[in-house]
Amino acid sequence: MVPLTRAGKSTGALTVPQEFTRERSAITVTHELLTIGRISVDIYPNDIGVGLEDVTSFGKYLGGSPSNVAVAAARHGRRTGVITRTGDDPFGEYLHRELRKFNVDDSFVSPVAGLQTPATFCAIRPPHDFPLYFYGRFPTAPDLQIAAGELDLDAIRSAAIFWSTVTGLCQEPSRSAHLAAHEARPRTGLSEGQFTILDLDYRPMFWASEDEAREQVAKILPHVTVAIGNDKECAVAVGEGTPDEQADRLLAAGVEIAVVKLGPEGVMAKTRSERVVSAPVPVETVNGLGAGDSFGGAFCHGLLSGWPLARVLDYANAAGAIVASRLSCADAMPTPEEVTSLLIERGRLTPADAVSEGATR
Repeated sequence: MVPLTRAGKSTGALTVPQEFTRERSAITVTHELLTIGRISVDIYPNDIGVGLEDVTSFGKYLGGSPSNVAVAAARHGRRTGVITRTGDDPFGEYLHRELRKFNVDDSFVSPVAGLQTPATFCAIRPPHDFPLYFYGRFPTAPDLQIAAGELDLDAIRSAAIFWSTVTGLCQEPSRSAHLAAHEARPRTGLSEGQFTILDLDYRPMFWASEDEAREQVAKILPHVTVAIGNDKECAVAVGEGTPDEQADRLLAAGVEIAVVKLGPEGVMAKTRSERVVSAPVPVETVNGLGAGDSFGGAFCHGLLSGWPLARVLDYANAAGAIVASRLSCADAMPTPEEVTSLLIERGRLTPADAVSEGATR
């Protein structure tokens, strides 16, 4: 088994990331991961196991899936940035401060006049009940006001990984901005070691219908090399079916790695020549909301490191499990040492084992 690249050739890890300057718009490095889309302030209760009506105190955290993924990858030492918008208000300033705290480039984050920074409330009722309540996103939100003409297409083209989500396609001008970003980064124009990832992240409250979402996903898939989603999200993207059928449809659309989350059965990744499944990593669930974003950031780290697909999947799976066992999302993202420790504890192979495998073959 060889490490993954777009061309299927062996490649080593990228250079060790350097630390970002702490001033906005002062960062000139090429991003290893650049994400686009949602950001918000997550308001999570300190009281566990009760409804919001009974909560007496809350904590606030950076939130929004693409922003969390950038934070997660930064915790693994990657140079990351996010393209998004906030309100021109104290919560917007808070999100800038949090991004910089987590060493995420906020150069492409700016305020939108007349709109408030969204807030997302959640009730924490483990192990499976984590209802979300979105405020400040209807009829629109600042991050849905990203316009195509505002994009730094050179930064998007040069990023090792560009990550977007289906939610960013739900309304204009964000929809056109996402399409312009992907068109500036055609799949056939990517260099070895570059990936374009679409998080199939379907949230019905942002769409008129599943058909509308499927129509917009179909416009983006021709530019994508990796697609990630659970059964429902894959069904919206490419239709109902077994996980293998859904993965095969994504591959038929031109995707090179299809990742289908299997719920209690773990997660599967499929290419045209390989199929691997990572079994669940059992933990005591506290808050399952950030697990997918932690998975995403760790998955990007594994791709950039050139690990075999099975190792990438196990590592990302463990990273997701760690966040599921913690209260917050962005603040809970694990370090490589924490992920490796959990893999060893659960008797799984680690990234170091992947290097050893490669050295003996």
